[in-house]
Amino acid sequence: MTSTSSNSRIPVIIDTDPGVDDIIAILFAIASPELDILAFNVTLNILKVYRAIELHLELHPSDKYRFPNFNSGRKPILVRGSHAPLQGEVHGAQYFHGRDGLGNIAGRHPELAYTKPGPDHPQLTISDQTGVDVALDTLKSYPPRSVSYIVLGPMTNLALMMRKDSKTVRDRIGRVICMGGALDVPGNTSPVAEFNFYADPFAVKELLISTPLHEGLPLDRFTLVSLDISTTHELPFVVYKKAVDGAFENTKAPSVCGTKSPITHFTSSFLERTREVMLQFGKDVMELHDIVAVWCAIDHPPFPENESPTAAPEWKGNFRVFDIERTGELTRGMLVVDRREDESAYELGANRSEAQKEKDDLEHNAKLAEQQKSHIKGSTVTGIHVISETPGSQVLLEKLLNRVWNASIP
Repeated sequence: MTSTSSNSRIPVIIDTDPGVDDIIAILFAIASPELDILAFNVTLNILKVYRAIELHLELHPSDKYRFPNFNSGRKPILVRGSHAPLQGEVHGAQYFHGRDGLGNIAGRHPELAYTKPGPDHPQLTISDQTGVDVALDTLKSYPPRSVSYIVLGPMTNLALMMRKDSKTVRDRIGRVICMGGALDVPGNTSPVAEFNFYADPFAVKELLISTPLHEGLPLDRFTLVSLDISTTHELPFVVYKKAVDGAFENTKAPSVCGTKSPITHFTSSFLERTREVMLQFGKDVMELHDIVAVWCAIDHPPFPENESPTAAPEWKGNFRVFDIERTGELTRGMLVVDRREDESAYELGANRSEAQKEKDDLEHNAKLAEQQKSHIKGSTVTGIHVISETPGSQVLLEKLLNRVWNASIP
């Protein structure tokens, strides 16, 4: 996982949902000098992010250095991604993010309501193309293996890219960093499933486990940031209040425009609802799921074809073999991990009842493991690369506070 140039910024495409941690992750990305944002596959809440930064810089022009991806000379392309899974019904997370993705922010704060922009947005190129076409065109416009694709929502767009032009993706994508799934911990949408994988388990199956429609995603360039690691990284709301907004409370004491910086007013206006929801779950914190994924992308730039991926300092990962439940009444989006440790005549992941019927069919027994092989320098590594350790939750918290709010841990 070495960079081709220590002084170069990492070109990235960010594919995300409109949710609370997604928006904080976008702010974190815009404020990260290591990244060069080329495009957003996202709904229009991104316009609220850019408007908040614009208002902040009108009042504090000397803070321009804090947002290197804002007015950087490049206008990232903003495009709507897919709004439905590859198959089946659309599933949302309104219970947590609200109908608008930001805790129904406009009802409490009409000054933050979305206003449709004109065609000439000062910081963004708003495109009518599909997110799939924009992403493929962007990959073709940059040197092979130089662009990272950060997935902060369901994997639908990436699956559609592979269906449309898998050769371009395989030849040109530098790295895929994906936030999703729960292997050894409970889910956050159902008892067993994380939301992104729950929303489109068909895309997960097609990209990571079974690829009958194309040659397959290059898994040696794929890294998964699951709930197992992201849930351990938090922004305590007590810390947010002390470090960022001393008036921060909840929706009963909503943020007041004009009494704090526009960025702080914007984030406090949706975090006040997030705090109430998290307290119902017994935690007075915001979990930094998508922010961990952006951090992972910052510390793990694309690597040349003739090099092997290695973990950045203080990051660790391992390779996991799993399948995903797509249609279960109670288990949609569940990652099914083979936890059997006994010696067996059957391959990892095999259904022993079915395997007994076909015990002479070695290809059947080894199917799951074979489908999750990453080919690295001539050797085969079985499984999906999953982050198991980061430099630490306090390291990320300090970086997030500093970059987004110019604050520090009190």
